[in-house]
Amino acid sequence: MKKLIRKVRTYKKMKALIYIPIVAMLVSSVASNNAFSQTKAVQSSLPATNPFFAKSKLPFQAPNFSKIKISDFKPAMEQGMKEKLVEIEKVANNPAPATFANTLLPLEKSGQLLSRASHVFNLLTGANTSPELQKIEEEEAPKLAASNDAMYLNTKLFKRISSVYEKRDQLNLDPESKRLVEYYYEQFELAGAKLSEAEKEKLKTLNKEEASLTTKFTSQLLAATKAGAVVISDKAELAGLSEGQIASAAQNASANGMTGKWLLSLQNTTQQPLLGSMSNRKARQKVFEASVNRAEKSDANDTRTGILRLAKLRAEKASLLGFKNYAAWKLKDQMAQTPEAVAQFMAQLVPAATAKAEQESDDIQAVIDQQSGGFKLEPWDWEYYAEQVRKAKYDLDEAEVKPYLELDNVLQKGVFYAANQLYGLTFKERKDLPVYQEDVRVFDVFDKDGSQIALFYCDYFKRDNKAGGAWMSNLVEQSKLMGSKPIIYNVCNFSKPAPNQPALISFDDVTTMFHEFGHGLHGLFANAQYASLSGANTARDFVEFPSQFNEHWALDPLVFKNYAIHYKTHELMPQALVDKIKKAAEFDQGYATTEAVAAAELDLQWHTLPANTNVNDVDKFEAEALKRTQLDLAEVPPRYRSSYFLHIWSNGYAAGYYAYMWTAMLENDAYSWFKEHGGLTRENGQRFRDMILSKGNTENLNKLFLDFRGHEPDIKPLLQNRGLLPTGY
Repeated sequence: MKKLIRKVRTYKKMKALIYIPIVAMLVSSVASNNAFSQTKAVQSSLPATNPFFAKSKLPFQAPNFSKIKISDFKPAMEQGMKEKLVEIEKVANNPAPATFANTLLPLEKSGQLLSRASHVFNLLTGANTSPELQKIEEEEAPKLAASNDAMYLNTKLFKRISSVYEKRDQLNLDPESKRLVEYYYEQFELAGAKLSEAEKEKLKTLNKEEASLTTKFTSQLLAATKAGAVVISDKAELAGLSEGQIASAAQNASANGMTGKWLLSLQNTTQQPLLGSMSNRKARQKVFEASVNRAEKSDANDTRTGILRLAKLRAEKASLLGFKNYAAWKLKDQMAQTPEAVAQFMAQLVPAATAKAEQESDDIQAVIDQQSGGFKLEPWDWEYYAEQVRKAKYDLDEAEVKPYLELDNVLQKGVFYAANQLYGLTFKERKDLPVYQEDVRVFDVFDKDGSQIALFYCDYFKRDNKAGGAWMSNLVEQSKLMGSKPIIYNVCNFSKPAPNQPALISFDDVTTMFHEFGHGLHGLFANAQYASLSGANTARDFVEFPSQFNEHWALDPLVFKNYAIHYKTHELMPQALVDKIKKAAEFDQGYATTEAVAAAELDLQWHTLPANTNVNDVDKFEAEALKRTQLDLAEVPPRYRSSYFLHIWSNGYAAGYYAYMWTAMLENDAYSWFKEHGGLTRENGQRFRDMILSKGNTENLNKLFLDFRGHEPDIKPLLQNRGLLPTGY
């Protein structure tokens, strides 16, 4: 998810973490209970031939994609909702006094059918969707949210959980079980369990509408991004692009029924990767404007009306729940805890980031003037001329780098190799397991003692039916209670090479692979009793910590020389070129940090609106918000504009986009510990695995970091590593 913090501009782009479509969001529930009024045992209407009827018999319960049909999802999810309701009602109506064993354990075990179907459904609707899947998603989102409301707003159930919660210190529970009690109590409380019955009904109505709107936003944005692809009729407009990029654009056009043309697809970010190479200024402007206006064309894919309503109903929901704004509600269980703490944190970044960005802008304008360009720097010029500044300052040419970065080499000799050196993991590709698309690959994952601990799926190439960005999630959650080991997947959006061409990627793409696999390690090393606390099921402002931390190993000398090998000559990247990459690591960090913080501030501004505030113009609000936070640099637009900010309107990051920066603070500080203790070693890797990666949410996250690092998070390493540290700091 250019990434949520990545690039040779190492951190220019921000990656996406964990893909969370609305159907998977538990606390954002919804709707009327009418569909869930039956609490007697449910006669299963799901035929045994449905692939979700029982656990898969494939290794690690891997989904059998060869047998899964689109028509299987709706009956499986609806039957799963019915069964979960019966299980919940059984717990709520148990006449015996509430205990951990008769309340929390059955609650944790509930909904297995729904979980099996939803995990696969979430993967496909994100990575390989279709009109049929989108229709099911729109139909089921309100029902799924209603099902969650039936649990979180169940008065009897919450009373039993409260009873256990109040006695938790006297129950002799092990630390993880006690944490589970506290976790469920807080989630129920935040979901509205303490509201009156009338207030609960109002909340359900708001939740129902939110579920529908977020699902609609996803569909609109996917369609808008596809429709926004730029058609090029004159090959001269493609000047500067490589032969492979031009061939890929021609193939893309052909696949969309266009002959003799080239089609440039859009990434989900404001800036587009191709702009760094395109020498035709008018073509650059065309691509940039297509990007920033993709969802604002006053047609069926215009997202702005839905955004205005989403912001308002979220504010209303927060007020109903007793909070002054949505961010205050959303941050209650995060590391930062309050919007004020987030604002204070970002305020430390803005002056240094914008000052550096303005300096970078001056450098770029100087290049334009030296070339007698005769124009003022505009956003669509930044990538192209920044590349020239980088070449001039560091003599670094991306085209010179890419031949050494072949995707499979990066994966197996880079990403996997680093995991072996740090944690002792080994990987073996297998071809026997069915996949959902031909580009998907599957690997067995073995621990240091040779035992298999997980399966890893990766899906790296862009498709028109794939959501933008990059993410990680689970097909199966790790849980000792359920006897399940993890199945992890990574999804990215790299340009697919033309037939018979090598998959050469940028260093930005390399760090994306390391980033998403860092999330993967969080899931692979999960070692929890309970799935709810397992792996990457942590607070938003902690979950990006392992992923961003893992990016550091992309440039570690031992790792880098193992994968940076020329695809034709098989020679190692020359040390002079390696040094250029390292020296350029701080390049453009003013821009990178400013665009990221601008997006985070937009998110915070939208979600700190009081319930009684009426906003009628998305673009006007956005402009005022950027000006108010001193981030209105004309040549540095936010990484995402409001109208295509998928993270906050649909993917679970509402009031949470700051987390990428917050966790950048954590991971830079943690990496400082590694540098102080010998860098990449098995001993250090094991300590990080034991104290961070394997813990999930089984302990207080602030305490986890404090125990590992020995002090509270320090922002100085973040500023230092990005070249933003003020003089005398």
